[in-house]
Amino acid sequence: MIQIHSPKFERLRTDDKVLLGTDAPSLVRPYLRLWRDETATPLISLNEVAAEAGVGSVVIKDEGQRLGLGSFKALGGAYAVMTLFKRMLEEHLDSEVSVAQLVSPTAREYASGITFCCATDGNHGKSVAAGARILGCKSVIFVHEGVTTARADAIGADEVVRVKGNYDMSVDEAGRVAEERGWVLVSDTSWEGYEEIPSLVAQGYTVLANEALSQIADLKLDPPTHVFLQAGVGGFASSISVHLNEVLGHHAIKTVVVEPDRAACLYASAEAGRLTSFHPTEPTIMAMLECYTPSLVAWRILDATSSAFVTVTEDEAKRAMRKLAFREQRPVVAGESGAAGLAGLLAVAADPHARQSLGLNKDSRVLLINTEGATDPASYENIVGSKPADVLPEATNVEN
Repeated sequence: MIQIHSPKFERLRTDDKVLLGTDAPSLVRPYLRLWRDETATPLISLNEVAAEAGVGSVVIKDEGQRLGLGSFKALGGAYAVMTLFKRMLEEHLDSEVSVAQLVSPTAREYASGITFCCATDGNHGKSVAAGARILGCKSVIFVHEGVTTARADAIGADEVVRVKGNYDMSVDEAGRVAEERGWVLVSDTSWEGYEEIPSLVAQGYTVLANEALSQIADLKLDPPTHVFLQAGVGGFASSISVHLNEVLGHHAIKTVVVEPDRAACLYASAEAGRLTSFHPTEPTIMAMLECYTPSLVAWRILDATSSAFVTVTEDEAKRAMRKLAFREQRPVVAGESGAAGLAGLLAVAADPHARQSLGLNKDSRVLLINTEGATDPASYENIVGSKPADVLPEATNVEN
């Protein structure tokens, strides 16, 4: 399903522009230096997709190689953890500290008594756990019963707690336990009264948008005219949308939000004209997007910046995974959720009315983001027919 939406740029709040705008990546990057590797992820030209979609160019940013965690979410949760810990340490010491001092012996002694927690479908939890681990803090991650054993085992937290029910129920449980035990909740979804921390998580994601624009310029390509962004609660999509709007100009870029048709909470909200929940009937293979209530902050932003909301089927996601895996020149390992943006582009490209409404034509320049690699290798092999290691060649920073 494709729903054309009229952006309401005048509703975009100043604080959202500041938090996620042109200066945001420079605030995040010092914290990335605490990682072992801050190399930009590859940007890959998909010429065959551009020809199929009838557009001028398509490029995809491959976040499956981000910081060794296999997902763009490495940038968000860990950054929020580090930012919050810095504030706590400064209050504890009653003095300012540098980012580098966050891993000093004094900081580590204080960190041993701090626990960070969150609910996750997998990737956000990996990031929160990694941030806590770098600092010497503890991490407890809540997962719902739909998260596969492989994804849960890959989180790397001090403790993983399984919660009966869906993602929204695990969010509620994480919040309840955090309040009860005095833990620091680092959620990537927001609600009334809880907006700052999810906004910090989203701020971390602006780094990949900034990288993509720099890489596009390095390839001597013009900036994108359209960006297709997959969404769960919407934090990722909203941060990238704001950043591109602020850098390129509100009328220079069209944002298309892509969701599973089995978990289309943002589509439902756009249809209703207000934030609303989606009532699921069955799970989706796009597990990282399986969310049923939008983030309050994300919906506010996407309502102001999005030109369309699109849902894709299970089969469309699988076809997009295979299309990326079986490329001749530069295969891309994309999980079910990572390939959703490409599935959305192909759905819109095949719809004459949507093409016309969105101005998608032979001169359009499309940016896609592979948000994750094969987070569940067994599921990936079942869909693609090959193991991830057999598909992915040696990575390069920028691939043309």
